[in-house]
Amino acid sequence: MASTFLYLIRHGRVEGAERRRFIGHLDVPLSPAGEAEIRALARQLAPVSLAAMYSSDLERARRSAELIAAAHRLSPQIVPALREMAMGRWEGLTAEEIQSREPDAFREWMERIGEFPFPEGESVPDLLARAWPVVEGIMRTHPGGRVAIVAHGGTNRVILCRALGVPLERLLTFGQDYAALSLLEWDGGRWALRLLNQTGSP
Repeated sequence: MASTFLYLIRHGRVEGAERRRFIGHLDVPLSPAGEAEIRALARQLAPVSLAAMYSSDLERARRSAELIAAAHRLSPQIVPALREMAMGRWEGLTAEEIQSREPDAFREWMERIGEFPFPEGESVPDLLARAWPVVEGIMRTHPGGRVAIVAHGGTNRVILCRALGVPLERLLTFGQDYAALSLLEWDGGRWALRLLNQTGSP
């Protein structure tokens, strides 16, 4: 049986990225720099024969997917379950602001990052529970093909953890920069990581 390859992509840089805010479900657009990053990645992926493209429904991922899919004459299939983790009442705040307002909760989040739920939001296991079935469905739909998912830092990290058997509390060991590409291979019995967090200059 031929292997199936999953191209796992994080969306490009967003407006306000330099402030390092917790964005979560906030629907922020790509910045001009983010568009340039994604266009560069699209050129890199142009020779790849992609069977399908899937994307989170948030604008930053959707726009990134559209730019990449255009070279393949594909229309991204929009899947809300691929959204970033819901960060509840911390969305829109910087780490410094959260630490100042809720020091105890912020400290607990740092100590239990793989299980602590964002206040009024989701936990990492919650994110995995909605995103991983999507991945399984995509792989079943395209056996032996090459498919792409454009999603978010948190979403991509939990997919990598689940595929590679890494505990969720270690999800931050997987780099996920803006416009980064990771590549997973499924041979029908196991997953293998072929590329992690590759980025290039626009």
